Amino acid sequence: MNGTLTNGPPPAATRVETEAQVPLALAGQRLDRVVAELFPDYSRSRLAEWIKAGRLQIDGRNARPRDPVVGGERLVLATELEVQVSSLAEDIALSIVYEDRHLLVIDKPPGLVVHPGAGNPAGTLQNALLHHDPKLAEIPRAGIVHRLDKDTSGVMMIARTLPAHTRLVEMIGAREVHRRYEGVVYGVLVAGGTIDAPIGRDRNERTKMAVVEDAREAVTHYRVRERFRAHSRVQVDLETGRTHQIRVHFAHVRHPLVGDPVYGGLKLPKGATAGLIEALRAFRRQALHAERLAFAHPISGKPLELEAARPADMDALITAMRQDNPAAADR
Repeated sequence: MNGTLTNGPPPAATRVETEAQVPLALAGQRLDRVVAELFPDYSRSRLAEWIKAGRLQIDGRNARPRDPVVGGERLVLATELEVQVSSLAEDIALSIVYEDRHLLVIDKPPGLVVHPGAGNPAGTLQNALLHHDPKLAEIPRAGIVHRLDKDTSGVMMIARTLPAHTRLVEMIGAREVHRRYEGVVYGVLVAGGTIDAPIGRDRNERTKMAVVEDAREAVTHYRVRERFRAHSRVQVDLETGRTHQIRVHFAHVRHPLVGDPVYGGLKLPKGATAGLIEALRAFRRQALHAERLAFAHPISGKPLELEAARPADMDALITAMRQDNPAAADR
């Protein structure tokens, strides 16, 4: 995954002035609330910062966020998109599923870390994005609005403009983005179902997540796609998006994901063929792939359904399971 570091200068800040007139119907409301309604392309927190910094003029003067409006005032917002990300750009290849001026959707390979952090200062998706589009340095987290674990593959969406970033964050919070995964779990599941169990930080191992009473709501829907002699291939649809949600939920119901080094571990079924044993030993990550994203385009509202084919290592694993006992697999 290592690429070439590029140490060029960060993109210059982009200054734009946008005007609006306060409708009489909003008379008496706080300025920050009015501005949020009139300039919906930006988040409330960002607008509040700009008002405090004097970047909003109301009839040619500065005002405080709590000041009331009377209606009819002329607002001029001087936005200046400053560098939000200081990571270096790296020439790391991206598999692009969809791209336009506002939105980028990529197929993340297994093994690629999303954000730089302790132990991963470079070689991440964020570094790759900054090389692909240097203007992403002006967007929080280089436009990354959700994440996949390092060893989970599949579709991820990235906002390329602030309006798109604001809207995508809102859509994810409102559960307007449908995320579908494919996984392979230990054990033969009889039928599909729903796992509704809250997830929080593991109280004994802080690097792990766990089902914890009174933690944040977490809901996972699944159905069986294929049954093998000792495993099941499942379709998983997320209702919520907690850290490690699918991995924790299936471990909780005693069907952990194959290969998961944190929540599952290696298990060799009795009587397995040499081919399956070899495939299980070679598969060193959780067998989980984000295969589909369905959502409305953040700017145009056009419905989008974007998919990524499962990677070769999962294909090989599933093939070995079919060959272990073909008669036991549903077609």
